[in-house]
Amino acid sequence: MKKHPFKLLVATLLCGAAFISATARAGAGAPETKNIGLQMYSLRGDIGKDAANVDAIIAAIGKMGYKYVETANYADGKIYGMAPAEFKAKLQAAGLFALSCHVGRRLANDVAATNWDEIWGWWDKCIAAHKAAGMKYIITPSMPRALPLADLQAYCDYYNQIGERCNRAGLKFGYHNHAYEFETKYDRLTMYEYMLQHTDPDKVFFEMDVYWTVMGRHSPVDLFKKYPGRFLVLHIKDDRELGESGMVGFDAIFKNIDAAGTKYLIVEVEKYNRPSAESVKVSLDYLNAAPFVKNDYSGR
Repeated sequence: MKKHPFKLLVATLLCGAAFISATARAGAGAPETKNIGLQMYSLRGDIGKDAANVDAIIAAIGKMGYKYVETANYADGKIYGMAPAEFKAKLQAAGLFALSCHVGRRLANDVAATNWDEIWGWWDKCIAAHKAAGMKYIITPSMPRALPLADLQAYCDYYNQIGERCNRAGLKFGYHNHAYEFETKYDRLTMYEYMLQHTDPDKVFFEMDVYWTVMGRHSPVDLFKKYPGRFLVLHIKDDRELGESGMVGFDAIFKNIDAAGTKYLIVEVEKYNRPSAESVKVSLDYLNAAPFVKNDYSGR
């Protein structure tokens, strides 16, 4: 049986010994780093179900040199099992903040049968929790595949309404893609482009996952130019650790990033050639060393 790395937590130390060992091997503690965040889903196997693991991971993410996080664990008003204020305080203690989250509530399979009172009650609680955690953005990470056109339009209308609610709370709402949004077409438009054209730019932005866009056989750069300013956040992802597969043209993406309107970069690693802690640190090192990546995009 594989031992969980955080079983080696010692007394009240925040960092599990195995996790700290992995980050050390990856070169933890680099002096100066760029303004880049991490999707905590990248360390989902280490987080597990033990709340103490979250404390350890938060501390280690800060030591690696990441500046902020994106979360992927919200339920019933809590983030990683913590009240929003508690989660925010733990991040601040590690020199981090929560930029954004991945959360979502789908419509009923029969869209016309959706219980809107239940839907909006859920969203109001969700928005309040993430605002209390200090976040800027709430992002839906996926949606049903190959929808009939009427249902896809219903989702676009739905996202506009979520965006309105987020705007009133001082937040912004976005959508994160996978490859399948490029594989279904409506006349000449992919599902992704239909969403770009049928959501209000003042209410909905797009967190482009550059890896999944490439896997969907589309060019991030072409989309930046065709839909300028819509991509406030980018998921910077590769097949495994950043820059090692040759599958994603990161240099071209970053040379054309001004058209995208991007303010924040978030690393996500879903598959690994190394222990997960090393993988996310090596990926950060790649971006910090890349001459085509600026130190900060948030001031634009």
